[in-house]
Amino acid sequence: MEHHSFMPKKGQVDYTNARYAPVLNCVVRYKEKILIVQRTSKMRLYPDLWNGISGFLDDEKKVEDKAKEELVEEIGIRPSQISALRRGEIFEKEDEKYSKTWIIYPVLVDVDTDEIMLDWEAENFKWIKPSELKDYNLVPGYDHVVHGLLAKS
Repeated sequence: MEHHSFMPKKGQVDYTNARYAPVLNCVVRYKEKILIVQRTSKMRLYPDLWNGISGFLDDEKKVEDKAKEELVEEIGIRPSQISALRRGEIFEKEDEKYSKTWIIYPVLVDVDTDEIMLDWEAENFKWIKPSELKDYNLVPGYDHVVHGLLAKS
């Protein structure tokens, strides 16, 4: 199975083998539904599991700017299509399987369209009600991201 290997750009940190890794995890919301994407089987971490839009915080950019960047790259949502963006409370999620502690930065992103275009990282997507999350095989911690953000909105 071929995995995409990560090549850091100038100024980027490679967290591939790091014990602690800061990551962004966005809950994209359109009206009453949230977007979940299914990671492709080619992903090195959590292949085939469902997640929000996520990425390593591996450069000097602000969390909000990184969120906008990931939305453009992974689902084709432009900044002009974002009506609101709000950070949640950072938390840590230990994962024995990968010997990693994820430092998760949740971000709630309200968008004014449900038309998206997936890049190679995801092979499927669904707009669901938050109560339907339990029906999906999620990346560890994603339910906590969603419930933490939506409890305050």
